Amino acid sequence: MKIVVDMMGADLGVLPIIEGVSKALANKAFEPVLVGDAKQAKAFISKDLASKVEVIDCPDFIRMDEQATDALKRKESSIFVGMDILKNGADALVSAGHSGATMGLATLKLGRIRGVSRPALCTLMPSVGKRASLCLDVGANTDCKAEYLLDFAILGYEYAKSVLGYDSPTVGLLANGEEDSKGDSLTKEAFKLINQYPLFAPPKEGTPIFKGNVEGNDIFVNSVDVVVCDGFVGNIVLKTTEGVASAIGNIFKTTIKEHFSAKIGAFLLKEAFGMLKQKTDYAEYGGAPLLGVNKAVIISHGKSNARAIECAIYQAIKTKESGVAEKMARAFSHKTPTEPTASN
Repeated sequence: MKIVVDMMGADLGVLPIIEGVSKALANKAFEPVLVGDAKQAKAFISKDLASKVEVIDCPDFIRMDEQATDALKRKESSIFVGMDILKNGADALVSAGHSGATMGLATLKLGRIRGVSRPALCTLMPSVGKRASLCLDVGANTDCKAEYLLDFAILGYEYAKSVLGYDSPTVGLLANGEEDSKGDSLTKEAFKLINQYPLFAPPKEGTPIFKGNVEGNDIFVNSVDVVVCDGFVGNIVLKTTEGVASAIGNIFKTTIKEHFSAKIGAFLLKEAFGMLKQKTDYAEYGGAPLLGVNKAVIISHGKSNARAIECAIYQAIKTKESGVAEKMARAFSHKTPTEPTASN
């Protein structure tokens, strides 16, 4: 399996990208193609690693303060070259660079799955249950139509079933109350579309897949497996969750340092704290898959460390191995496209 890794544009530079690739290679068999500034990378690539990776020299990259549309004209940039490699035979791509540029080029070069109105970014959210909750869209589409949210529901359901291995995954629509009447005009219209769609229509017997409206607190108790929302709301939910998790971690650290009894308690609860960190650390989830395009694209956090890149690569491999793009294509084959797809 050939995995393209964009080395450029991440907040912490190329080192954690290379370290993440190296750690992933120790556990999984794949062919990494590292795209970026070869001079920068050379200082961090050992002789052993050099024999296992291919490096494509692309010093240019789309900086975070640049427009996503700039990537369409920058044919020598790392993400443009990387996406070309993916289109022409590689199996997946991982990037912690400019997310807008990655999404735009993925949609343009790989094309949307036929029937998908807009691709969506999805992410796993920590949950008190055994299953993490899948939330989408978390930033690809800030302005949405109700039809897009229906597509997100289908995409999320297929990803939860095929990649995460959830049997009988359930879906909910994020709103300001559980009652069917709650929500803004967008969610009310989306509720009708999802509820009427054959896959989600209430069954005469058995448990329904679509559970209706869910609230923000439901995300973290796994009342449903897939939470659907527009990208504006989803991105705020994601960033707020990251901020709260980080703040709680810092509060614990400060309290433990200041109180001797807290140090004893922390020592006794070391294993529990480790499990909590694993559940709430974004690095353990790797990145956000871009669902709805014809190949596996994983968009990692800009401040990704080596562990985050390592996990993103595992996610890319699992996404490819599951054949989720093909399964999503079948899921959408019975849906009439609301507008032409990129591949048309």
